[in-house]
Amino acid sequence: MPQPDSYQWTNSFPWSLSYRWGHSALTVDFDLSGDTPRLVRVGRPDEPPPEPEDAKTDPSLPLVDLVLLGDGTGWSRPRFTGTALGDRLRYRAHHSTYGVEHSSGDGVGWHRLTFELHDPESGLTAFVEYAIPDGIPVLRSRVRLRNDGDGPLTVRSVGSLLLGGLPSPDELSVFRARNDWLAECRWYAEPLRDSAPDLGLEAHGHTGGHAAARLAGRGSWPTDGHLAMGALVHRTDARSWLWQIESASSWVWEAGDSAGQTYLALGGPTHDEHGWSQVLARGEEFAAEWVALALGTCFDGALAALTSYRRVVRRPHPDHDGLPVVFNDYMNTLMGDPTTEKLLPLIDAAADAGAEYFCVDAGWYDGGDEERAGDGGNLEEVGAWWDSVGAWLPSTWRFPDGGIHVVLDRIRERGMVPGLWLEPEVVGVRSPLARTLPDEAFLRHGDGTRVTEQGRHQLNLAHPEARAHLDETVDRIVGEWGVGYLKLDYNITTSAPGHLAHSRAWLAWLSSVLDRHPGLVIENCASGGMRMDGASLAVTQLQSTSDQQDPLRYPPIAASAPTAVPPEQGAVWAYPQPSYTGEQIAFTLGSALLGRIHLSGHLDQMTERQLELVRDALDTYKAIRGDLRTSVPFWPLGLPGWTDEWIALGLRPPVAGAGPVYVTVWRRGGPVERTFALPHLAGREGGGEVRVEILHPRADTGAAEWDGRELRVRLPEAPTALLLRLTVA
Repeated sequence: MPQPDSYQWTNSFPWSLSYRWGHSALTVDFDLSGDTPRLVRVGRPDEPPPEPEDAKTDPSLPLVDLVLLGDGTGWSRPRFTGTALGDRLRYRAHHSTYGVEHSSGDGVGWHRLTFELHDPESGLTAFVEYAIPDGIPVLRSRVRLRNDGDGPLTVRSVGSLLLGGLPSPDELSVFRARNDWLAECRWYAEPLRDSAPDLGLEAHGHTGGHAAARLAGRGSWPTDGHLAMGALVHRTDARSWLWQIESASSWVWEAGDSAGQTYLALGGPTHDEHGWSQVLARGEEFAAEWVALALGTCFDGALAALTSYRRVVRRPHPDHDGLPVVFNDYMNTLMGDPTTEKLLPLIDAAADAGAEYFCVDAGWYDGGDEERAGDGGNLEEVGAWWDSVGAWLPSTWRFPDGGIHVVLDRIRERGMVPGLWLEPEVVGVRSPLARTLPDEAFLRHGDGTRVTEQGRHQLNLAHPEARAHLDETVDRIVGEWGVGYLKLDYNITTSAPGHLAHSRAWLAWLSSVLDRHPGLVIENCASGGMRMDGASLAVTQLQSTSDQQDPLRYPPIAASAPTAVPPEQGAVWAYPQPSYTGEQIAFTLGSALLGRIHLSGHLDQMTERQLELVRDALDTYKAIRGDLRTSVPFWPLGLPGWTDEWIALGLRPPVAGAGPVYVTVWRRGGPVERTFALPHLAGREGGGEVRVEILHPRADTGAAEWDGRELRVRLPEAPTALLLRLTVA
C-alpha cells in the first residue's frame, strides 16, 4: 500500500548498510551492518546525517535488551544495556506497513515497522515493533517475544525501547515529575551528568558505567511517587525528547552514558525492580508495554506532540467533543455522606448553575450497617462501609421512601446525567462477596494468601468470576438504573504477583463495558492521580488530577496536569463555598477553566450573587470548550514550582495562527506585575494587532495588555486567577 509522506531507503548514512524509516515529521535510522541491528537516531528528516567520525554506534546497544532466567545482565552492571542475551539476538527480517486505522475515530494513518530477531541458543524470537502516526513526531515502541525453543523460558525483564546515540550527558538536562497524593505533577530538572558522571571509562575498557538517571513505578498505583514519564532537553539548542510508559502497572526507565553518548531505556516491570517474571511455554508469546517518545523544540514543543499523539491513541468517545460540566458532591461538600435530604437541594442548585452531569460520590451504597442505622444510628456512629463494600447496592437508610431512584430521577428531571462513584476492584473483608467469590478471583501472594490492604481484598480481573461480578454490577447500575457517568476510584495499592496481567485485564474490561454502553462516561481516579498513566488515559474519558482540598494549593497541579493528560480529560476541582468572598469564588473557579471543570461546593446555601459568579464562570467555560479539545499546552513562565507565587498555563492551537490563545495566570503573592513572552504570537510575519480579553472573572480584578513583544499582566490583589484570550486581528 502506498505510504504518503514517508521515508524508506538504505545506505543514506556513513555505515556500510543503513536503513531510514519514517515520515516528514520524524525519521528513525538503523545500522544494519552488524550481526544484530542498532537503532542509531530518532530525529527529524531535515537534520543532517552525522559526520563519519561521529557516526559510531555503541556495540552494547542492540534493538532490545532482555534477561532470561539462567542468563545474566551482562558485565557487572544492573542496567538495561549490555545484557548477556541482547547482543546474541540475530537479525532475521524486517518489514514495514502503512494503513489508516479508525480506532481514534476519524481515521489516522500509521507507519509500522517490525524487526524479527532470533536467539539460536535459547530459541527465543523477538519482534521489535515501532509505529509512527501521520504528521506527529512521536515514536511508539514495544517488544513482543515468542518461545520457539524446545522447553519453557522464564523472562525476567524485557525493554520496550532502547535508544542510543543521543547527545552527550554533558549537553542534556533530565526532567522528572514527582507525583504525590495532593501534590501531583511537580516537574523538576537537573543536569544529566549529576546522575551519570563522566567516569573516564576508556581507560577501563568499557563503554558504560553503573550510574544513570533512573525511575521506577511499582504496582497498582503506577504514578505514586513519580509520573511514568521523563524528558531530556538539550541545554543549547533546546532539542527535546519526552517519553511516557503506557502501563497501568509497574515500569522503569533510565538514561545514562554509553560510549560518551546518552542512551535511553524504557520498559515495564522487571524481576530485580518488581519481582516480576513471565514463563513462556513452547510457542507462547508475551508483549511488553507500549512506550512513546516525542520530539520537539523545548519541553513545550515535545509535550505538544505528545498531546496530539495521546488524542490519536485513545478510544473515541463523544465526551471528548462535548466536554460537559460535571458536578460531584464530594470535595469540600458531602465528603462521602450523601442522603436524599442533602442531595435534592444540591441537585437543584447545580442544575441552576449550569452543570450537565451530577455524580453522587462515595457513601451511597449499603455498607453493612443498615440494621444499626435503622436502630437510630447516624453516619458518625455507623460510617463503617470501608471494609464491607463490594456488592454495590444502595443504602436504604440514606435513601428512604423510594430509594436512590428518587435522587437519580431528580437529576434527570433537572436536565442532567446521573453519575455514581464506584471502587470496583476491591471487596471489603466483611462483604459477603469475600466469602462467595473463589480465592482465584482475587490477587494472591506467592503462598496463596489473598492480597488484603486496609480491610479490602484486591480482585483479579484476569479471572472470569471477578469479571462476571463487575459486569453484573455495571449492567445493573448503567443498564437498569440509567446511570450515565461512573467515577471509578481505587484507594489501595499492591505490587503482588500477577498484577500486570490484572491491569491488562482491567483495561480490557473497561473497554468491554464501553462497548456495551457506548454513551457511558468513565472517570479514572486512584486517590486523585495515583493511576494517571497513558494506558488508562487511552481507555477512560476523564482523569482525576488530585484530591487537593485547598484552593490555594491547587494552581500548580492544575497548571501542570496537561503534562500528563490532555486538557479536555483533566478533571480539575472547583469548589466555591457560601463562606467564600467573591474573589475566593472566582479564584477556585478560575483554576479549572483550562481543564475539565469538576464543580462542587454547597451551592444550595449560596446567595443569588454568589450563584451568579458560578454561572458566569460556567458560561465562560462553555463558550471556550470547543477550542480546548484541540489545543496544546505551553507554560509562559515555565513549569510551575509548588510554592511559586506567579503561575501561568497557556493553550494554543496546534497550528500557529489557527485560533485564539488562552492563558490562565495565577498570583498567590509576590510583585503585583509580571511580563512574559508568548513566542506563538511574538515575531509574527505580516504583523497584526494582538487583542487581549479578560474572560474571567467578570469583575475588574486585574489588567493585561500586549506591548508588541510581551504580555504584561497586573494583578493588584492576591490570590487572583485571570483567564485571558489573545487573538490576532
